[in-house]
Amino acid sequence: MKNRVKQWLTAAALCLAAAGLGGCGEKATYDGFTIPVQAASSLTAVSDTYVENPKVYEDAGSKDQELGSYASKNGACKIRKMEHYYDVTLDYENFSPKEIGKAYAGTVMEAFPGFHEIIEPYVYENIYCAFPALVDDFEPVWNRVSALLETVQEDYREELVAYAEELSGDTRGFAEDGKISYEEAITFNFIPEALRGTACSALSLWGEKTVTGDRITMRLLDWNLGSENQMCTAHAVIHVKKGERSFTGISFLGFENLISAINNDGVFAAILDVGSSGEAYSSNGRRCYTYDLRHALEEYKTAKEVGDFMIANSAKYTWSHNLIITDADHSYCAEDAVLQLQESGKGHSVLRDEKTPLLKNLKWDNPDSLCVVNSFTTEGNQDGFWINNNAVRFQKYNEWVAEKEKFTVGDLKTMITREKVNQGKVKGEAKVENVRNQGTSQIIIVDYHTDIVQVSFTSIDGPSDDVIFTDVGSYK
Repeated sequence: MKNRVKQWLTAAALCLAAAGLGGCGEKATYDGFTIPVQAASSLTAVSDTYVENPKVYEDAGSKDQELGSYASKNGACKIRKMEHYYDVTLDYENFSPKEIGKAYAGTVMEAFPGFHEIIEPYVYENIYCAFPALVDDFEPVWNRVSALLETVQEDYREELVAYAEELSGDTRGFAEDGKISYEEAITFNFIPEALRGTACSALSLWGEKTVTGDRITMRLLDWNLGSENQMCTAHAVIHVKKGERSFTGISFLGFENLISAINNDGVFAAILDVGSSGEAYSSNGRRCYTYDLRHALEEYKTAKEVGDFMIANSAKYTWSHNLIITDADHSYCAEDAVLQLQESGKGHSVLRDEKTPLLKNLKWDNPDSLCVVNSFTTEGNQDGFWINNNAVRFQKYNEWVAEKEKFTVGDLKTMITREKVNQGKVKGEAKVENVRNQGTSQIIIVDYHTDIVQVSFTSIDGPSDDVIFTDVGSYK
């Protein structure tokens, strides 16, 4: 297992560096991760970086066939195994959080018999990347995770604990044995707050920039895929039935928090990482922004309300981050700065829209659009564009959006798939800094004209130039 993890760490270093985060073992720090020291890089002709004979996409996505159907005995959880993902429905209207958690775990194991063997190694890969000096004492990990668990809203905590207890049975503690323990199941659900490993980018277009005039929002999830791309076997679309508080999450089987989600009012929100200049990590008394985001999507009906809630609580989170938040009428980026960053005077929290002044020397030429990468972007806020990939991706988006007067959903899909994805690095040096890269797990597109959500789910073979966008249904 150790050799396997070391191999993964090498791959993760490339993947995270390609996504704007460094891998483990280099010199410059970026909170829990490291960043390669920037050096002069060789240039590659733009024409050589694009896919030959690129696919011209239609607006509509493909429809998956159902391969199997599973349900808990009480009906609280139903899972349909589709061609590219698992379609999960959780009935909060008729069952308690504890009943939901237990039913979800049992149905996951029925629908995905190899879940333990796939997910447990992934948990340790993330642990070893966040704690590279760790040998066999996992107390620092559990101290961090358990402190966060205590701050999660009571109903979410009850559900998560019931889920972890059912999934693990009598297994407790940290041991790499192919069986998910209670502690490992909980840790899996705190990766964004306790271990960290996301990068991502997002783009929202509307008004004069779309053919219909209605908003289109796209989000790329750059996520640690695992040493064997194992997370690509666990893509999930999770429908939470909760009356007026219903929402649909797009993430992975077994995730109780939110990575990307849209509520039935059309408020879409997704997490993106941001560095914070080496401020010391703290989890004691801190809140989990992914669970707060879940709460906000349940409680609020507009993007502005969700964004204001997240900004108001930003000092209480563990790591600084961006959130793309949109509805049919507005697009925002919540630039959430944690307490340490605020107190240092290097950064602050702000809800950015298309009218917000940008950092000096940062150029965005396209009205009726908003772009988000892994840096705060507001004038006077912490500048993370010295990280080469942030600057390159932002500039590419700027140029690509400027190429067309108006976009359809099909145009946006054609634009984001134009680069050859496997350009990677050669001997540690980036040939091309991609937007869609070797760590891209999902591409999500919300079309507010049709209310349809489409997702490109990366396969077990990893990102490729053959991209399929699957229609996963309406958010209403």
